[in-house]
Amino acid sequence: MRFIFSTVILLLFVPLLRGQEAKPFLIYNAKGKKTSYKKLLKSAARADVIFFGEEHNNTIAHWLELKLTADMYRIKNGKIILGAEMFERDNQEALTRYVSGEIDEKQLDSLARLWPNFEKDYKPLVDFARKHRLPFIATNIPRRYASLVYKKGFGALDSLSKKEKQWIMPLPVAYDSTLSQYRRMLEMMKAHGHTNPNLPKAQAVKDATMAHSIAENLKDGHTFIHYNGSYHSAFDQGIIWYLRRLKPGIKILTVEVVSQKDIRKFDPELKHTADFIIITDETFPKSY
Repeated sequence: MRFIFSTVILLLFVPLLRGQEAKPFLIYNAKGKKTSYKKLLKSAARADVIFFGEEHNNTIAHWLELKLTADMYRIKNGKIILGAEMFERDNQEALTRYVSGEIDEKQLDSLARLWPNFEKDYKPLVDFARKHRLPFIATNIPRRYASLVYKKGFGALDSLSKKEKQWIMPLPVAYDSTLSQYRRMLEMMKAHGHTNPNLPKAQAVKDATMAHSIAENLKDGHTFIHYNGSYHSAFDQGIIWYLRRLKPGIKILTVEVVSQKDIRKFDPELKHTADFIIITDETFPKSY
């Protein structure tokens, strides 16, 4: 019900997007210059893979995800593939059965581990795939294996059975501890009293598995749209670092969503976090 309420509020802002001063978001390019959704969409149409880095409770981000998906479906004549961090690989069968119309939402909820905000934030995307019979790929590693890495490191994955290993990327896991996003994650956790050096490794095993899932499901002439938390694709790191190792030369477009009090001020630290940075009004109602 809250999703519906927030969507109605957002729709009230839509007329303001046409030249008025008050807006719930502004779009900037990688250098911090204001740009437009039209230019974002034009760039997206040339990409093999689009990474939409979201804030998980950002209603504007979820609305834009759906809008971009619908516009890309139109531009690409239906040749798009969807995928998301929010679905784990061992839940692919249930997700595919739902998208194909074989099972209903109640059955999906019983068969898959859905995020608590699925109904409000991700069901519209999955239902878009269901309506148009689009592939929707569960890209993420099952959380129990990421937790295993957090507790014991990458070596713990070697003890998994052959069946379990089908849910993760092929071993061994490549890992670059010097990547700024992984270093920053460790520094932030140390500042809060957590010193486990395996934390960024648990993040990396998620990134590597998602990259592998995307690479496995790419199709010539299609655009793969991937929805994930912004940290997984910021600064062309995370999933993108792994994907470029698997698919050199692939055309990637990145979108990053952040929220702040004044959307007209571009923080220099946001430069080059993505090809397009969308700054949303932090006072806009959240989905949770």
